[in-house]
Amino acid sequence: MSSDTLTAILFVAVVLVTVGITFWASRQTKGAADFYAGGRGFSGFQNGMAISGDYMSAASFLGISGAIALFGYDGFLYSIGFLVAWLVALLLVAELLRNSGRYTMADQLAYRMKQRPVRTAASTSTVVVSIFYLLAQMVGAGALVALLLGADSEATKNLTIVAVGLLMIFYVTVGGMKGTTWVQIVKAVLLMSGTILITILVLAKFDFDFGELLGAAASNTGKGDAFLQPGLKYGIDTTSKIDFLSLGLALVLGTAGLPHILIRFYTVPTAKAARTSVLWAIGLIGAFYLMTLALGFGAAALLDTGPDSEVAASGGNLASPLLAEAVGGGAGTTGGAVLLALISAVAFATILAVVAGLTLTSASSVAHDLYATVFKRGAATERDEVRVAKISAFVIGGIAIALAIPAQKLNIAFLVALAFAVAASANLPSLIYNLFWRRFNTRGATWAIYGGLIASVGLVFFSPVVSGSETALFVDHDWSWFPLSNPGIVSIPTGFLLGWLGTVTSNEPETADRYTELEVRALTGAGAEQAVHH
Repeated sequence: MSSDTLTAILFVAVVLVTVGITFWASRQTKGAADFYAGGRGFSGFQNGMAISGDYMSAASFLGISGAIALFGYDGFLYSIGFLVAWLVALLLVAELLRNSGRYTMADQLAYRMKQRPVRTAASTSTVVVSIFYLLAQMVGAGALVALLLGADSEATKNLTIVAVGLLMIFYVTVGGMKGTTWVQIVKAVLLMSGTILITILVLAKFDFDFGELLGAAASNTGKGDAFLQPGLKYGIDTTSKIDFLSLGLALVLGTAGLPHILIRFYTVPTAKAARTSVLWAIGLIGAFYLMTLALGFGAAALLDTGPDSEVAASGGNLASPLLAEAVGGGAGTTGGAVLLALISAVAFATILAVVAGLTLTSASSVAHDLYATVFKRGAATERDEVRVAKISAFVIGGIAIALAIPAQKLNIAFLVALAFAVAASANLPSLIYNLFWRRFNTRGATWAIYGGLIASVGLVFFSPVVSGSETALFVDHDWSWFPLSNPGIVSIPTGFLLGWLGTVTSNEPETADRYTELEVRALTGAGAEQAVHH
């Protein structure tokens, strides 16, 4: 059997399994609580699996291992950032949010403020973050399928992006949160199994001596010890050092503001289950990011990662699949074909699960926050709300497809870092202030969200990522005046500053009693359970 046939069979099997799960879940989905929060019937372990499935995206699996393969130590810093970020989400936000919200991030913010302005702002931010994140996943899907089918044509990549977009719309509209969660659990199992297998095979090539692996990576890249030390990508000059600090800030603080991770905490029945799910997620995510070291340095040791290589041409995105082929026996061998097909199918499952979660999050926010509260002023029925969520999924899916096609040259780890920067600048300041600052009010919340959002997206638009550099989206144009690729170091303080400024300049009366109520609910869960059943 040829490798292409084998790959096609595995791809189809992954898609059929996820489609089957979605149809099964659709029969269990009755009302809004089922559609938005999976009926809150998932155990801590199941939700932990789903969270890790949602978090370990194609950017982690393809982008980070690629960044390590190309830049060594500096690429590895992405792994550290994503892992440490998870602890910030656990300590600051996870349980408090679970106790004090219902379906979306805006529920928690709007609890003690004017509903309409806050929900509009939160919904806008949720959709923007989700679309940036969606772009990364879909670009990854295009690169993967082009590699597997041996078809580098633009048409094939574009067709893949459209197909992934249509699949994610199907998962969300048919399966809701139940279907999406089960797809994420299946994907987490597949991803961990595939990563463990490749890690063992890579280490076996070097007699399980990690030092020997690092030495081989350093010599094979031709960069020597510099490959294992800071400075290949960041640290070359002052600008790149600041850029790195900016990236680190966005990664570490962004997770606690990612809407598609935050709403996962609403799918468990109790605060205790929320804690359990986070512990499981930390274990799985931690193990996974440690293994990206073996994948990245393994790719550097065993593959050609020079400027003209296939790995470099893909922005690093193909390092993991090509490494799987190499440790399976190399190109043209049955073992290589089997492993390449297996890892690519796993990466495809990863992409499908994450895009479904993102689309569901933004569609839920549009329906629950904008439609039901802002437009209908609370008079919408549950059935209407779910119908609008399904229509929103189509619109958001369409926007993501249209934007992903021109963004195919960008490294997907970078695209995800951009989503993190927006989440850290727009969502995190308002969430933190709302949970811990009694005076915080409506103007503070809207200024923090819009200010952080405009600052982060605006600075990226005027950065070398969009114009004025060889790897920019618009190579032939140059309007870049902001020197950094990562805006976090400016946009995150801007979000916090505007949140504070908006609050202290507003003459809105204090809602101390509502804050006390929110504080009790966030810390103890009292009242949250009743809110769930209404």
